[in-house]
Amino acid sequence: MPQRIIALFRALRLSLHIVYGLLMAVIYPHLPAAMRRRILRNWSADLLGIFNVRLEAVDLGTLRNGLTVSNHISWLDIFVLNSVKPMRFVAKSEVRRWPAIGWLCARADTLFIERGNARAAARINRQLGMLMQQGECLAVFPEGTSTDGAQVANFHALLLQPAIDAQVPLHPIAIRYQDENGGRSAAAAYIDDISFGTSLWTLLNTRKLHVRLMPAPALHAADFERRALAQRAHESIAAALQQAESHKLHIALTPAQHSDDNLLPSTT
Repeated sequence: MPQRIIALFRALRLSLHIVYGLLMAVIYPHLPAAMRRRILRNWSADLLGIFNVRLEAVDLGTLRNGLTVSNHISWLDIFVLNSVKPMRFVAKSEVRRWPAIGWLCARADTLFIERGNARAAARINRQLGMLMQQGECLAVFPEGTSTDGAQVANFHALLLQPAIDAQVPLHPIAIRYQDENGGRSAAAAYIDDISFGTSLWTLLNTRKLHVRLMPAPALHAADFERRALAQRAHESIAAALQQAESHKLHIALTPAQHSDDNLLPSTT
């Protein structure tokens, strides 16, 4: 079947899925917490299925409370993480204005922050601290922007201060989108001047996409000053991505190396 027809079929499924989400979002805030988590996890997993995004098996069972931090590549990151472990996100205020998705994020208890507004950041930080002390599992993208996934941008340390104040664990998680052969893919990247509609259409036209979550050991936030904590979390995520890239290169080079070995003159 031509990819364009597949994309249109996916678009129809996506439309129905969003309509279902909008209907559920009306009553979502009034449901018990356990039911909300189950709905959010299932809805997010189904969304990945529509885009034919295959999530590599990952165990986040030890992630029960505290602050999750990860590199940021796409608006899809939120749903990738929620499909494994439902959590509340801190997102830039522009997300609220995205068609349908923005409203769904708001109804799913996303906390929005205005970039460059120090007073708003301080207010959100106080709210985050109180929520984590109450046992909530929260998540932020400390790069403050998205990248193509080839590197990890500098972390904004101020976003991690609530974890220090609340004395909770900090959970670094690396996100990597890749093709069927394990090579890094930029298909999901929401960067530069790409519009949300263009990003959506690119994903609908991508035949198959894999996403890999790589958790690093948790850090006890209170043991660090916030800049040191940001640096340690950044290093953990960057190291996980580098290891994944190196592993892919090793697999790709091994067959060629064996072929070259066969061309060596015999010593017998």
